[in-house]
Amino acid sequence: MPTLVIGAGLIGSQVARILVERDEKPVLMDPAAQIQAIGQIVDLAKVTLIGGDVLRPLSIIDGLRTHGIDKIVHTAANPMLTLGAQKDPYAAINLNIMGTVNVLEAARVTGVRRVVVSSSSVLNHYLEGGADDGDFGKEEAFPRPTTFYAATKQSVESLGLNYARWCGIEFAGLRYGAAFGPWSGSGGGGPSNIVREAMRNALAGQEATVPPGPMEWVYSKDAARGTVMALDAQDLGNRVFNITMGSVTTPSEMATGIAEVVPGAKVKFDAPPGTAVALSNRDTGADLSRAGRYLGYTPAFKLHAALQDLAHWMQRHPV
Repeated sequence: MPTLVIGAGLIGSQVARILVERDEKPVLMDPAAQIQAIGQIVDLAKVTLIGGDVLRPLSIIDGLRTHGIDKIVHTAANPMLTLGAQKDPYAAINLNIMGTVNVLEAARVTGVRRVVVSSSSVLNHYLEGGADDGDFGKEEAFPRPTTFYAATKQSVESLGLNYARWCGIEFAGLRYGAAFGPWSGSGGGGPSNIVREAMRNALAGQEATVPPGPMEWVYSKDAARGTVMALDAQDLGNRVFNITMGSVTTPSEMATGIAEVVPGAKVKFDAPPGTAVALSNRDTGADLSRAGRYLGYTPAFKLHAALQDLAHWMQRHPV
């Protein structure tokens, strides 16, 4: 039975590629599929594209029933992630929270057992509070998200865990790091677009701009690999997993990495306009031990390998 991949973008297209490589024919649902960009990642003849929308729950149910789906990967999110949510909170809340609820509810009513949902490592960083040490009787017992996007992802995880507890859904929430990788289409988060633009400029002999603060990244191929592992895992254990490179990258490390991949590249440190919220300071990498124990995940692409793979891909697919 096929897997439904919702959101055929930076990570969703890579999930589809992995499924195709093991002789499956996934169904990709995207209301505005970018055919050319998807076709650069996965053979379009080996996938089924449908145009459903997570904000139209009956379209999800129709897709599940029409194609006999038994597993779902949900990667759709609001445009530009943190930055987009800060600019248009209502749209982000509606798409991220209600869109995910629609997916989970469609799975419940149609009997689909496993749903793997994209969460975010923003929940490892954009938090404040927790001063009452988890004392249930006190108002600040738990940390709270400090951005709209992080708040939506906390809600997604909590709702998914309750669908698992009360409705029998095999839910997994994956906290991806800031993702970058092969993708020529629009969309993606601010950090992923910054890395893509930096590599494009470096390859063209122009000055590349690197964010001035440390970041925790994940290569899109690793994010997709971890996602497929969550589809396959017999025991999901904790149900929420960090999927990152497992370490924080400093600006100088990113600059050095680009220069190693593109000898002679000129790199400057600067925050592109409007990115201050998205590029928080991060000095502690995510713990990957649960992802390793339950999913078998360890990152295949550390920074150098990821940048090298991205450069090779961009040279084959110039934009």
